[in-house]
Amino acid sequence: MRGVTAVGVAMLGSVLFAASGAFGAGMPAGGSFRVFSTPNSSGTGGTVVFTGAIGDYGKTVKLSKGHTRFVLKRGTFEINGTALQAKLAKDNPAVDLATCSAASTVTAPVSILDGTGLYKGISGTINATVTFAVIGPFYTSGKNKGKCNLSNSAPTLAQYSSIQGNGTVKFS
Repeated sequence: MRGVTAVGVAMLGSVLFAASGAFGAGMPAGGSFRVFSTPNSSGTGGTVVFTGAIGDYGKTVKLSKGHTRFVLKRGTFEINGTALQAKLAKDNPAVDLATCSAASTVTAPVSILDGTGLYKGISGTINATVTFAVIGPFYTSGKNKGKCNLSNSAPTLAQYSSIQGNGTVKFS
């Protein structure tokens, strides 16, 4: 039974972490990767999964001025997302006042920097895409009764957001 368990654990490790990283091999070779992230509702962090040349998962931590840190199982690194933040600030989402809904997708390059652990010496770029959708309430009284309320002070009824991207990475 012990041998079957060991084989199962080894197979699971290779699927989740890519064989070279799961068994303690040296620095990754670099290459192309994809990233999938779901921000938390407060916008201060979230979860992230990398596939391909990075092959890791963990949490995101929003820093300041467009910078985010990825706290992964095998190390950390940061991104400079100021170009993406600038495009988001200028974005004009598609709004449907009849249904009180809005959606948008914004794409911009994001640079990778400051790695630790397995990601020490990391560099590269992510072509990141932010997608969001929101359903807002209608005013229930007053002069705007029955009209859509997508103001910043209005609570959203439902929302969706994701950040996905692809890129290339090098390790020095």
